[in-house]
Amino acid sequence: MLSLDKLQQTGKKATRDGFGAGLKAAGDQHDNVVMLTADLRGSMKSEDFINTYPDRFIQCGISEANMMGVAAGLATSGKIPMTTTFANFSTGRVYDQIRQSIAYSDKNVKICASHAGLTLGEDGATHQILEDIGMMRMLPGMTVINPCDYNQTKAAVQAIADHHGPVYLRFGRPGWPIFIPEDQEFVIGKALHLNEGSDVSIFATGHLVWHAVEAARELEAEGISVDLINIHTIKPLDEEAVIASAKKTGAVVSCEEHNKYGGLGSAIAECLSKNQPTFQEYVATDDTFGESGTAAQLLDKYGLGVKDIVAAAKRAIAKK
Repeated sequence: MLSLDKLQQTGKKATRDGFGAGLKAAGDQHDNVVMLTADLRGSMKSEDFINTYPDRFIQCGISEANMMGVAAGLATSGKIPMTTTFANFSTGRVYDQIRQSIAYSDKNVKICASHAGLTLGEDGATHQILEDIGMMRMLPGMTVINPCDYNQTKAAVQAIADHHGPVYLRFGRPGWPIFIPEDQEFVIGKALHLNEGSDVSIFATGHLVWHAVEAARELEAEGISVDLINIHTIKPLDEEAVIASAKKTGAVVSCEEHNKYGGLGSAIAECLSKNQPTFQEYVATDDTFGESGTAAQLLDKYGLGVKDIVAAAKRAIAKK
């Protein structure tokens, strides 16, 4: 198990950079990995893969629905296709194609979605998507992964290449602290315990894991013991880890850069309502669209900052 003192920032890179590094590594390991993009090869940080394996790259243009159909066909022929575009265009624009051509027939397609959540920033509400996790986790057989930093994203890409079945991999645009050790094992469906505690459980995913780490430091400085868990795989959820932590602390906070409906918070609530009813607070967007602004401004305005996690933890504890 890790601990707060071991979770130190070692640099800053976007999780999409981690995707690019992981894609190249997966391509080295699997000669049937193929990358498809919808006119966003640069934004996806995929140049190393493309330059090394140009014959395994397909430029589909601004035609996301067609890209999903091409990927389904490639999977049928034994390839491991990784589709790439912004999260909004990877889900909302092509939901029918994913459902009918990929999920329904359990195709081995990896839907790799960058620029997710509010931290897409200045492009605004039409490009930010805050409901994608909910959309994807409702599809039967779909694995849903939301890594928290460069190192974890790189490891996640290699893990999904080894995994058979459809996967939704979500990551982001801004430079973000690197704090997960480079050699940390990534296991699909297995939560990563970041700190042992007894007063409150904080479950976080994606960019908000770093905010949860910072919040845990503040809480611990006030004498509040935090059980901190990184849920990088939202489906299948590590129910054993969720139940064990909630049983220990009796107070839960879920943290995500997503609508409070349908995402990590909902998955945890569904689990606990059946197994270990527990007081829960949500750090998530409150059923709203986003707007234009910097990543930091938007996270603060929509209640996804460090101070918001600290406040939510105290509210959860007060309900015990």
